[in-house]
Formats: sequence, C-alpha cells, structure tokens
Amino acid sequence: MPVRFAASIVLICLLAFGAAADSSAPTGKWLAEDIDGGGVIDRLQTTLEIRDDGLVNGMGGCNRYAGSAKIDGSAIKFLPLASTRMACPPAVMNQESKFHITLEKVRTWRIDQIQRKLLLLDRQGFELMRLSRMD
Repeated sequence: MPVRFAASIVLICLLAFGAAADSSAPTGKWLAEDIDGGGVIDRLQTTLEIRDDGLVNGMGGCNRYAGSAKIDGSAIKFLPLASTRMACPPAVMNQESKFHITLEKVRTWRIDQIQRKLLLLDRQGFELMRLSRMD
C-alpha cells in the first residue's frame, strides 16, 4: 500500500509540474491582474489578446489598441502598438499608460496552467505583468 501511495504522489506531482511548466504559447485572451507590481483598478478591463500569427489587440482600459508581437519560444517582444485616442478619467489613463509602457519592457513569458495565468517578464525573469485567462 505505501508503494502505491508514493507512486500516486509522484504521478500527481509530475502532472502538476508538467501543467505548470507548459510553454505551448501565450496565445488567447487575457485580463490584466497586476501591472508592474501596482495592481489594477477593480472592474477596469485592461485586456490583451495574442493570436497565433503574432497579432495583438485589446482594451487598455479606455482605448482599444492593436499591433503585433515577435514570439520565439519563451521570448516575446511587443512591437509599437496603435491606439485610439479617447480621454478618460486620470486614474484610468494612468493605468492604460502604465500598461503600454510595461508591455514595451517585456522580453519573456511563462504560463502557469494551474492558475491559468500569463506572466510577462523582463530579461532577468522579473514579473512585470500578470494576466488571467479570459477564454
């Protein structure tokens, strides 16, 4: 019985580690939960959609944006994004600006499959943005 129990624990750990380490692609629709360690405004939808072909789009919180990203393995670089120019309350505009500035710093990504999070990181692996899966 103890051998079966130990084997079950090992199998569960391997499955969990494999899911957490899944690096298939950062594609999909994502909702920002944290931007550069400052959190986000509740109920403000700052979104990021990454398509298989590298096209990106979403809502910064006030304005829609679109552009592309170069993705090579775990490396990612967001190219300059085009955005609408509507004005919103200062706090919303500040978060949107922080979102775009932070995307410019991103160089790698990692997915936590268990928590359904996309982590966008700088060159040193420091977490710059955390997003949750929307789809």
